[in-house]
Amino acid sequence: MSTLAHIMEAAGLVTVTLGSIREQLYNTAPPRGLWCDFPLGRPLGKPNDPEFQHRVLAKAFDLIESTDHQTVEDYPESITDEAAEVLVCTMPPRFDASIHPALDEAKGIRAAYDRAEAAGARIGAGRVVAADDIPAAIDAFIGVADGTPWKEAGIPGVPARVAQDIRGYYETAALELADHSPSAWAGARWFLDDTEAGKVILAARERMRADGVKQPIWYYLVPGEL
Repeated sequence: MSTLAHIMEAAGLVTVTLGSIREQLYNTAPPRGLWCDFPLGRPLGKPNDPEFQHRVLAKAFDLIESTDHQTVEDYPESITDEAAEVLVCTMPPRFDASIHPALDEAKGIRAAYDRAEAAGARIGAGRVVAADDIPAAIDAFIGVADGTPWKEAGIPGVPARVAQDIRGYYETAALELADHSPSAWAGARWFLDDTEAGKVILAARERMRADGVKQPIWYYLVPGEL
């Protein structure tokens, strides 16, 4: 995003870059940047809180009005992980006992995912893996967890990005099943702790770590904050 901001500025457009990873934002040095200590995927902070979101936008616009030179600042408010919140979702019962439970689960929540997407949910799959291909992506991680080298398992892209799409698919379905927007990392904890697919990702991560795969490949299969 910082690179795009420089290109846009060179074309005469004024930009402000919002970033959730402080070191990355400061190191890439956009023309104007605002570091927001919020969970990834929530650049304006709190869902369903327009007052908070407008404060973030106002601070961003202040950077445009108050300076004509390169600057990166920290937004003064932070959002920490509310570990006490537990996301509870009633999952569909098993339908096809002949397949791995994670695959059966992923197929079972597809209707909820489609309803949430139709209602305008913005997490979702599709960055690397489309919703139709989520079961195949999970199957690739099942292979890794069972001992297949990750490069031979058929993971359809960079493992961390594929895992993010799987988690996004589940969290989008959870928005429909739970009928509210969880705060901070409650959705991610639910995915990792309570779903069969989450267990597969964790097992694959541990297998890759034990097999000596380079840390960035396995470490970012789950959010570093958890």
